[in-house]
Amino acid sequence: MDLINEAIQFIWENVALRFLTILIITIIVAFLLKVILKTVLKPLTKKTKTKVDDIVISSLSSIIFYVILLIGIKIGLSQFQLTTNVFHNLVDTLLILIMSVFLLKIINRFALLWLKEWKFKTKTTADERLIPFLQKILKAIVIILSVIFIFSGWNIDISPLLATAGIAGLAIGLAVKDSLSNILGGLQLVLDSTFKVGDKVELESGEMGVVLDIGLRSSKLKTYDNEVIHIPNGFLANAKIKNFTHPDDSIRVNVEFGVAYGSDTEKVRQVVLESIKNIDTVIEEPEPVVQFLNMSDSSLDFVGRAWVKKYTEAYSTKLKMTDEIYRALNKAGIDIPFPTRTVYTKGIE
Repeated sequence: MDLINEAIQFIWENVALRFLTILIITIIVAFLLKVILKTVLKPLTKKTKTKVDDIVISSLSSIIFYVILLIGIKIGLSQFQLTTNVFHNLVDTLLILIMSVFLLKIINRFALLWLKEWKFKTKTTADERLIPFLQKILKAIVIILSVIFIFSGWNIDISPLLATAGIAGLAIGLAVKDSLSNILGGLQLVLDSTFKVGDKVELESGEMGVVLDIGLRSSKLKTYDNEVIHIPNGFLANAKIKNFTHPDDSIRVNVEFGVAYGSDTEKVRQVVLESIKNIDTVIEEPEPVVQFLNMSDSSLDFVGRAWVKKYTEAYSTKLKMTDEIYRALNKAGIDIPFPTRTVYTKGIE
């Protein structure tokens, strides 16, 4: 026991041996942590449904040995009475570089995972273009922060460089303001699920059609006149949009009509309701209704309301309803008025 204590005391009193002992212990700990990550944690991550933990553990296992080793070297160097911080700064720089490589690897692998698997869960192509764009931004942020930390560790004043970069960034931002607005607008449309490819939408400006694509800068809308409108995403992100496919594809069709004063309103309801129910695209639930709206100048105004399963059937159903209502009213002998005007003239003597 005394021999062991003497050996420990001898090692502790010798700076070089202390450094060597710390280095050996650090290597052992680093090796054990790496083994635990690879043989214990990594197999466990494969049993989970998500691949996020696989990416983190796999990336971490590749750098953990070097991180622990550098930390041990830094602790070992503190045992020496060094007159310079060069060695400490070198170790700190290496640690920053290793962590930067780790973060860049994480960003790349997450982007690759999204493009390979998660993109198929959405019907838009915007995420396929936005993800690489965001990937580049995040990588640039990591690199810039790494450079700042390294310069700060070496006591290099980078204030003039940051000021210059700020002015340049402001100038660039003003130059590409509209493009950035459209790109961020596209990201907002994807995250908010405002619409997806194949949805029928109507913009507050009046355009109506089916969404063909949600791109990085603009979205494509195909009108019912077979025209394609390219709309900036920045405009869409701030516009009121009517989506005919939310919450589902069913939609109500309304046809307004008028009958002459003196008509039996209950008979009008029955006749029109029976004609609407005979249309094959009209569904039973919610059931069709005929409502008496108001008494206008020259007619009693009604509206026939019916539901169809898909918005694609709405226009054709409205045409059928209009035709059937007109036929049913004529067949039942119910007059359909037209606007009249009586003009009185005064004779000239």
